Amino acid sequence: MRTVIAKFGGTSLADAGQFRKVKAIIEQDPARRVIVASAPGKRFPEDIKVTDLLLACYEQAQRGEPFEETLGKIRERFDEILTDLGIGFGLDAAIEELRAHLSKDPQMEYVMSRGEYINAQILALYLGFSFVDPEWCVCFDESGKLNAELTKRTMTASLRPLRNAVIAGYYGADMTGRIHTFTRGGSDVTGSLAAAAIGAELYENWTDVSGLLAADPRIVEDPRIVEFMSYRELRTLSYMGASVLHTDAVLPVSDLGVPINIRNTERPEDPGTTIVRKLPRGETKYPIVGVAGRKGMSVIQVEKVMVSDESGFAAVILDILKNLKLPFEQYLTGIDTVTLVIRSDLLAPMKDRVFAQIRETLDPDYLGLTENVSMIAVIGERATDSSDANVRVLLALAEAGVPINTINQGAGKLNLLIGVPDDCYGDAIRAIYGAIDESAREV
Repeated sequence: MRTVIAKFGGTSLADAGQFRKVKAIIEQDPARRVIVASAPGKRFPEDIKVTDLLLACYEQAQRGEPFEETLGKIRERFDEILTDLGIGFGLDAAIEELRAHLSKDPQMEYVMSRGEYINAQILALYLGFSFVDPEWCVCFDESGKLNAELTKRTMTASLRPLRNAVIAGYYGADMTGRIHTFTRGGSDVTGSLAAAAIGAELYENWTDVSGLLAADPRIVEDPRIVEFMSYRELRTLSYMGASVLHTDAVLPVSDLGVPINIRNTERPEDPGTTIVRKLPRGETKYPIVGVAGRKGMSVIQVEKVMVSDESGFAAVILDILKNLKLPFEQYLTGIDTVTLVIRSDLLAPMKDRVFAQIRETLDPDYLGLTENVSMIAVIGERATDSSDANVRVLLALAEAGVPINTINQGAGKLNLLIGVPDDCYGDAIRAIYGAIDESAREV
């Protein structure tokens, strides 16, 4: 029997009207047998997500402040859905259980998970599907790290016997029963784990856009939708700020070659973006699929004559960062230079310590810092197959008058990473998109 995993995000399940749209989508294809549900998201731009209300409840309880008003707003959201759909569900018991937990020694991840827990049960009742609590089958260790191998076995055992099921996204539990969550957007990961566990033919990720865009629509007017891309291209785009899919959602399905299809609940007729291991026959593969970026970076430059002859120089710098538990985004080397790109918010509280240790340990000829840098990734697995693709990008930046702080292209040739000043970020994105869009039209 063909099986499709269909994950619906918070906007897709924000109210009763959205529930009806989701049900219509599911009924269009009987293969949509396993559904992953998020907590209710925003109904309108000024609205508050249920998960954010839950976080506010937790923080109020932690401070010893009254949380009943916020808890009442959460109850109202679910009660509106239930009343409109005419569903009988034990909401009072679920809210009372949450209230009792908040009144004692609340655990943040437990509280944050209750939006998915309740919403998935409501959706299961509405569809007439079985409800699967990921507490039973998404397995973490006590440190909060996912046990992927055990999760695959337990999810297979939980889902395969069921004809139709709704599983709550975003959370799981360790062997003691303590709830752990993925980072925000983690329902995407639950869907990917489910697809891998039961060997689904397709993983559909339903959201509020008709696929992945080649650039941020807040910066570029009407960017094109990317019809096909590889798992690696998607993961890089997601990491660099394209927020349609959680970065870790790619890993469970990529090894098995399960396609991911990003679809729009508001426009189910749109084909969306399909992420595949190998492009279908007859489809055009663009040299560059998109551009994405992240602002708020700092660049540290260390210069020392003959640094390339000192084999331990680079290792010492990496040890300094490791000992300070300071992650870096990029590490670039030149003849007499080492350049580090680090998130400014992580560097700021320990900047003086980093510089002091570099000076004390390495005695550099020059140690400099450039702040307010944006890192922009020009992404495409065939970018270097087209001899002029990167040349067009750099020429476009020059013509737009955008100064370049750093340039890096790894041996894997998946992306070209360019550092520009934060205040040039929008101009850089528009210039790069113009260059890659022109290139795509010529393919």
